[in-house]
Amino acid sequence: MKTKVAKWGNSLAVRLPKPLVDDLGLRPGREVELRQDGTRLTLEMISARKIPRYRLEDLLAQIKPGQKPPPFEDWSAVEPPWPDDDWSDIAPSDEEWAAMKRKAGAKGAKPKRRT
Repeated sequence: MKTKVAKWGNSLAVRLPKPLVDDLGLRPGREVELRQDGTRLTLEMISARKIPRYRLEDLLAQIKPGQKPPPFEDWSAVEPPWPDDDWSDIAPSDEEWAAMKRKAGAKGAKPKRRT
């Protein structure tokens, strides 16, 4: 494909024909790599995605029948919100808790009317 070099401010520019742009999937703002080899100039697309894209179907296809899943690993950088502390020294026992509930219920209960 032939095209002309044009002036663009203090630089020169080459306009890419629409069929070529559509075929390569180029968009404004996309970065490309320019290389010079003697009188040859090559333009190479730079991969826009640095993070690989996975499809669920492809991942599931890698699992063989009867294969066990890998062990769970917690990669959390944050500690769990509830520590595994022992509160038994300050927490009421089941009997104390039941007594507190009865006492609270007795204070809030309405007195019975005698007729």
